[in-house]
Formats: sequence, C-alpha cells, structure tokens
Amino acid sequence: MRTIYAVTHPEATHHVEGVVGGWHDSQLTPAGLSAAASIAQALRAQIPDGADVELFSSDLQRTRQTAEKVGELFGVTPILDRRLREKSYGEAEGRPQEWLDQRFVPPPTAGERLEHDEGVEGAETKAALVQRIYAAMDEILQRPCEHQIIVTHGGSLTVVVASWIKMPIKAVGHAYFRAPSGSITTLHEDDFYYNRQVVNLGDTRHLDSAEAG
Repeated sequence: MRTIYAVTHPEATHHVEGVVGGWHDSQLTPAGLSAAASIAQALRAQIPDGADVELFSSDLQRTRQTAEKVGELFGVTPILDRRLREKSYGEAEGRPQEWLDQRFVPPPTAGERLEHDEGVEGAETKAALVQRIYAAMDEILQRPCEHQIIVTHGGSLTVVVASWIKMPIKAVGHAYFRAPSGSITTLHEDDFYYNRQVVNLGDTRHLDSAEAG
C-alpha cells in the first residue's frame, strides 16, 4: 500500500509581481509562508501518527520553503531533486508575463506537441519536462515507504499524476490536470489489486479554513 501527497507550492513572489516563473528562483510571499504552514497541518491530519514519511521537493526556493514547513512538522529533511522543477521558460523567466505572451507559440491541436518549439530561446520542451519528472517518479516509487510527500509546481503536477497512472509519455502531450497553488493531490495504490487511484486533485480546503480562521 502506498499514498502519495503531491503538493503545489503556494503564493510566490513571481505570482504577485506578474512575472514568468519557470526556473526563476522566486520565494514564497508572507501569505505563501502562512499557506505552507496550513499545508503542513493538513498533511499531518491525514497521515497516521508514527507512520514513516518521506519528503521530496523541487530544489527551487518556493518549493523548498514549502517543504521545510512540512518537514518541521514531521521531523524529516526534504530530499531535493531538481527534476521536480517547473518547466523552464528560458529567456522569458523573470520577465513580465506579457513579454512571454507576445512571443509564445502554442502547440498544434494535432500532431507533434511534446517536442513543439514554443518560440522562446532556451525554453524547455514538454518532452524534456515529462522525461525528467517520469525519471524522478520512477526512483521515488522504487522506495518502500508507504507515505510520500512530493512538493512541486503547478505545471509539473500534471506530469506527476500522469506518471502515477502510468500514462504513456507520448500521450502526455494532451494531458492537463489542474491543481491550484497551495493544493494537495492525494494518490493511492491499494495492496490487493495494486490499482492506482487519484483520490482527490488539487484540494485547497485547508487554505479556506486557514483564511476563515
């Protein structure tokens, strides 16, 4: 039996500044840090006391800060993995979102989408994004721990879920699983049929309760 809790980092400075994220190393805002504490509390409520927990995170500041809040509550140190980063947008990173919007070439409705050139110098293809996250997930899932937390990014979350359900890489070009910032997606594999379930996708109820409080 295995349960994975895939976390998308909460509000970061690139969100409020209106600039492109990607590998731009933004950090959590004060609101983001508060949300990260709420994420940690929500995970603590879901995972049984005394259970072994592993914590993995993208190495960018905004995910690392989120993972550190979680790690403090569980008494574990995040394992940083750059393969869990968001898609790189090359020279657009850190620039105003409008700059990217003016240059971005959307993928075709049919045909080659994974290797599509988006028109931005140095930008990563979706194929490269998918291949590195699939490789990271393969290593995480080889470990025997029953409760694993993965802190990543909104764009990367789609690939984490696609890997979990064993979607062929060639099919991921059209896949999109929406998960808001600061959300928790719960993935579970039973120990009888070994079916892989998406228990919930992009859950943010913990953020609502935090705001109400």
